[in-house]
Amino acid sequence: MLHFVGGFVIGLLTGAVVFLYIKRFTTQTDKNQHLVQLEELSKLTGGLAHEIKNPLSTIKLTLDLVSEELEELGALQSEPSRAGGNDRALQRAYRQIGIIQKEANRLEQILEDFLHYIGRTELRLVSSDINELVGDMIDFYTPQAHSHSVTIRQGLSAEPLICRIDADMLKQVMLNLFINAQQALTNGGELMIRTDRQKNDAVIQISDTGRGIPPDQLPHIFDAYYSSRPRGSGLGLPTARKIIEAHNGTISVDSEPGKGTSFMIKLPLQIP
Repeated sequence: MLHFVGGFVIGLLTGAVVFLYIKRFTTQTDKNQHLVQLEELSKLTGGLAHEIKNPLSTIKLTLDLVSEELEELGALQSEPSRAGGNDRALQRAYRQIGIIQKEANRLEQILEDFLHYIGRTELRLVSSDINELVGDMIDFYTPQAHSHSVTIRQGLSAEPLICRIDADMLKQVMLNLFINAQQALTNGGELMIRTDRQKNDAVIQISDTGRGIPPDQLPHIFDAYYSSRPRGSGLGLPTARKIIEAHNGTISVDSEPGKGTSFMIKLPLQIP
């Protein structure tokens, strides 16, 4: 069941990617037509993804109930003469249910990432200081960084960097980049966050001292469904780029294997 759902979701995602490429390489007249088709496809796949989430939630709930029943059964298994074979069978059942629960959670996350990726990026723009937003995210993430032996170093601009932004969406982008950096720092290390001004842009730079990205992978990291991690959805960075571009900004990456990775976000400043 779970393998079927996973394959079905990937099939839907592949269809969406095909339409994206068609849109990119057609004439302007054809682009309008394909944009309509892409919007219809997004609605269809989004609806299907929501429909898949319903039975998946039921599966997860049922697994939790079965796990609780097994725990009660194990607690009742008190007679020494019955403990041997039955106890081993219960332990195997616990492990198998744990595997299914883990895969169900993974499928749920794939669906969530997919829905974020295909959804319209409707921004709620408010004039905000990028320094304050970045500072808030650093405070929020610091406990998790410390729990993974990651030291955060920050250098925020002395002058306010006022931009028209959707704060919640930009926080989503930054959190994704923080988590990516943490995963690259397998044995701990440093996460550096800086803000600055470059001409008419506010700049956010997020760097780590992790393992870096191989040169052959670097051109593909913003491609949908491309992930260097075996269990990654491949939609985190494409969604981040989509959000930044919706702000009329840019996101770029520089990396050197064995030394680390640096992402740079540029957002247009609100000029008085």
